[in-house]
Amino acid sequence: MLTIDCPAILIAAPASGQGKTTVACALARLHTRQGRRVRVFKCGPDFLDPYWLALASGAPVHQLDLWMTGAADCAQRLHEAAQQADLIIVEGVMGLFDGQPSAADLAQRFGLPVLAVIDASAMAGTFGALAWGLQHYREGLRFAGVLANRVASQGHAAMLEDSLRGPAQWLGALMRDAAFTLPERHLGLVMDQELGDALQRLDAAADALADTKFGQMTADDLQAWAVTFDAADAPGQGVPARALQGQTIAVARDAAFCFLYAANLDCLQAMGARLAYFSPLADASLPPCDALWLPGGYPELHAQTLAANAAMKASIVHHVQSGKPVWAECGGMMALFDQLTSVDGNSTPMWGVLPGSVTMQKRLAALGPQQLDVAGGSLRGHTFHYSTCATPLQAAARTQAAPGRALRGEGEALYVSGPTNSLRASYFHAWFASNPAAAARLFLKDSHD
Repeated sequence: MLTIDCPAILIAAPASGQGKTTVACALARLHTRQGRRVRVFKCGPDFLDPYWLALASGAPVHQLDLWMTGAADCAQRLHEAAQQADLIIVEGVMGLFDGQPSAADLAQRFGLPVLAVIDASAMAGTFGALAWGLQHYREGLRFAGVLANRVASQGHAAMLEDSLRGPAQWLGALMRDAAFTLPERHLGLVMDQELGDALQRLDAAADALADTKFGQMTADDLQAWAVTFDAADAPGQGVPARALQGQTIAVARDAAFCFLYAANLDCLQAMGARLAYFSPLADASLPPCDALWLPGGYPELHAQTLAANAAMKASIVHHVQSGKPVWAECGGMMALFDQLTSVDGNSTPMWGVLPGSVTMQKRLAALGPQQLDVAGGSLRGHTFHYSTCATPLQAAARTQAAPGRALRGEGEALYVSGPTNSLRASYFHAWFASNPAAAARLFLKDSHD
């Protein structure tokens, strides 16, 4: 099937914090409840929004980024989704035109119509100016309309609607309501698993959206958003199918280690790996494995529990001392150091595999798309963290900025340790599908040259 049409929409905004995730979740939940097959994607590198989007749609959520994942990868995932779905939703990142590449670049590359979500809580007539600017700033961008968010009253909504130059662009207003607010912390949204009422919040948001013009679109109405996805734009990823055949990779996955791209897990399995999930918070030892992956997350929120699990620490130390491969990124690396100090100055001893300490900061320490040269080639990805580390270890390599971007100071360090140099650790979060062969070598013994 070379081409296929499917309704699709990109949920954008003039800035971060406008309510894109809430609206994308509400739309996905609303149509899923009506029996439609919905696939959702997140624009740009993000671990937390996809948890909510997956809960709303009942399907895995993958990332789309014209640089990190690549245009061909985006095309392939969209084409595959279009073969299965009645509706594709893409949540944008930051403001519509922010970043290199931006959500607008993605929308224009694939012809996705754009819905603008605007936090109208402190404006009236300016709402129309913002909507007009988002629609007309770039030629050739399909514009589906505008939705007002966090509106105070029906009277306020009427003023917002009257401010639009094109009345047909009005798709309705969501009132300010704590019932469907998605709580946040320093790295983004609180995960859905941490809240006992996560699905109820999404249902409340879907109910509110159902009262708007946007939420009342029928299956026939959705055809106005039809996009043609072309398989010719979606070549295979070139995954070495048996690169990890026979290898078992232990993957930390719990509240402390939760920054996992679903596509990274798929990539490892496509190369033949068996994934064995475990919880450093609750389990006494690693599962039987050939390699270990410690992804990012929130070790700083669970430092006391991690420190108290002496049996797990001993199991991880034994794995490292046995010369088995370890890939630790961001939060996973943080837990490997001698100690972790909170913003309040409280220090907790950690696993002591890497010499040095990690200290949480009140402000963001690093952010942006980067790439890292490792054995086997270069991996694309990003960095996003609020901590810094002090260690006598020398960096074996450092990340480079994505093309067109600049680093503030040095790139992220890649630390190499262990009796056979089989432990690799960095603040860098890798997108494995950007170079599957290089990703495979992170988990293979005797391949760390």
